[in-house]
Parts: sequence; C-alpha cells; structure tokens
Amino acid sequence: MQAEDRRVLAALRRARPAIARAAEMFRETYASGRNVFLFGAGTSGRLAVLEAAELPPTFGTDPRRVRAVVAGGRGAVFRAREGAEDDLRAGARSAGAVRDGDLVIGVSASSVTPFVRGALEGARRRGARTILVTCSRRPGLARIADRVVLLEVGPEVLAGSTRLKAGTATKLALNQMTTSALASAGKVFGPWMVDLRAGSAKLKDRAARIVAAAGGVSPRRARALLAKAGNDVKKAIVMGRTGNDAARAGRRLESAGGDLRRALASKTSGGRGEIAPTRKRDARLR
Repeated sequence: MQAEDRRVLAALRRARPAIARAAEMFRETYASGRNVFLFGAGTSGRLAVLEAAELPPTFGTDPRRVRAVVAGGRGAVFRAREGAEDDLRAGARSAGAVRDGDLVIGVSASSVTPFVRGALEGARRRGARTILVTCSRRPGLARIADRVVLLEVGPEVLAGSTRLKAGTATKLALNQMTTSALASAGKVFGPWMVDLRAGSAKLKDRAARIVAAAGGVSPRRARALLAKAGNDVKKAIVMGRTGNDAARAGRRLESAGGDLRRALASKTSGGRGEIAPTRKRDARLR
C-alpha cells in the first residue's frame, strides 16, 4: 500500500496546473460574493463535506458561502447509502440552490457517478461555473465541466476501493485548491491563519500565538490586544505593529478591504500609529 501511495504525489504534481486554475476560479467566486458548492457520493461526498466543514474555523468563512451536498443526504455521511449515487435526477434537484455566478465542484473518483453528473448539469443550466475532480480519465470529460482536475493515481491495491489512493489524492487536491484560493483572497498572512474563528480553547491559544508572532509582541501583550480587538486576529496584529487603537486599526483594515498586508503597508497622515511597518519586519513575517 505504501508503495502505491507514492503515486499520489506524482499524480498531484501532474495536475498542478489544473489545481491552480481551479483555485483561481474558487477565489474569483468567493471574492465576488457568490457561493461555492461541492457535490459527491460515497467517499467523494464525505471528502466534500469535510472540506466545507473545515473552512469556517480555519479561514473564518461564512458556512453558507461554501456548502457540500452528499448523495443520500446527511445520513450518508455516517452510513453508506448504496444506490444513492446512481440517481441522476436527484443530483440535478440537489443543485436547486445554485445561482448564476456560483461555482460547483463535482467530486467523483470514477468520473461517471450519475448523482455528480446530474448536479454539474443542473448547475450549468443555472449559469454556474463547474469543476470536476476525478481520478479516472474517460472520453468526454471536458464536456462534463468547465475545468477538470484529473488525478491519475492508477488502480487501487484493493480493486475498486476508492477510499485508498483516490481518496487521498482527492483530499490533498481539495486542500490545495481551497487553501490557495483563500490565501490569495487575503485570509492568510505569511504562514498564519489570520481570519480563524477562536471558538475553542485550542483556537484561542492559537490566535494569541499568531498575534504574538505576526504582531511582534509578547504573548501577554498579544492576549491583551486580542481582548481589546474583540478577538479579531487581524485587528490585533495591526494594533501590535502600528500602535493604533482598536477603532483606528479597524478603519485601517476596512479601507484595505480586510487585507492585512495592504492595511500594514498603507500610510496615512496623523501620527506615529499610522507609520507603515519596517521592511525588515515585513521580510521576517513573510
């Protein structure tokens, strides 16, 4: 199995241009205020659900903006619903919430899952852009979606068990697609997740460590800044690096469209706190 799993990274390298194009489509859709939907069945559907569920705590995204639909409904996430993937019409109906300008990502290891094909067809009729993530090269793939991310991992060591290499490759491709898209949308600063939602003790500690590192302040100071910033990581970083109070830091971020890098690079008149960070510190944080 480990020998076969090495094929996963090779497949991802070959698919890098397609993954990059898919990430750009995701970024454009999210930046425009439209929504992203992921559709899948079985293992592919569960991976779609996992991807959508992990974005809000990591990047602070609105869970209504990136949604996943799995064949057979929510219960199929925990217990296989054999046959649900074969319903083309159910796939088309499940795309009923898709609107013009949205992005639909169909996830199908075999590329022939009727449910996913139905969802992609329904989405296209509604004016959405479409991406197919698949591990199987078949004739006519280009007609199924606007973009195809083809992950050619080869036959599974356990024939037909796509939760193995195909599942691993799919998970990594989705990770790369969404992380690249949201990083380029300003939700990442250097190696840090600056839009995370600190909803647990672990994430609150992580937020404080991010503010300390990116803001160039002590852990104690970072916690104090977060409290003053209402647990807004980006605002606390601006406060730490510029000396602004919470209100001024908020205005600075707002004028930069929420982009931390732009907010820190901006120069406005009016005092010490408005001076842009030094080049030396910028280079260290990038």
